[in-house]
Amino acid sequence: MGNQSMQGMDGMKNMNDTKGADMAMTDGEVKKIDTAQDTVTLKHGPLDNLGMPGMTMVFKVADPAMLSAVKVGDQVKFQAEKVNGRIVVTKIQK
Repeated sequence: MGNQSMQGMDGMKNMNDTKGADMAMTDGEVKKIDTAQDTVTLKHGPLDNLGMPGMTMVFKVADPAMLSAVKVGDQVKFQAEKVNGRIVVTKIQK
């Protein structure tokens, strides 16, 4: 960066970095599970870390084993992150 000052940049957060143990869990309801595609459809509240309002959408899961832990109709808490340009559920629990 040459001689450019970084003063005042200490508090800046990389907006593309959504990973972190302190990321909040979002409430959702399982609407559909597709084990062939490794996806889950969730009706969810706002995803603050991604700047998304609540809606119903299909998510790829980071680990297909997560799909066996839930069933349609379950009320869940989950984390979603942007991974390689795609929104992926990285954690889900009842």
